Amino acid sequence: MTAAKVAITIPADVLEAAKKEVEAGHATSLSALVSEAVDEKLRRNELAELLDALEAKHGPPAKSARAWAKKVLARSS
Repeated sequence: MTAAKVAITIPADVLEAAKKEVEAGHATSLSALVSEAVDEKLRRNELAELLDALEAKHGPPAKSARAWAKKVLARSS
């Protein structure tokens, strides 16, 4: 993967919290943390688009399907 250097502006409190995450070892660097966060946001947007398309085609999921999904997701987190 090719990396590109960019400059961003974020709230100071967000930057401080991100630096603490790196210091705590939750990310290898500030760049890695930001990259991971952006990637996650993009994937969530893709998933939201897919779910919207499925709902448009098939209608909203039944209550039983929603309950099943919540149960499965609760086990995986």
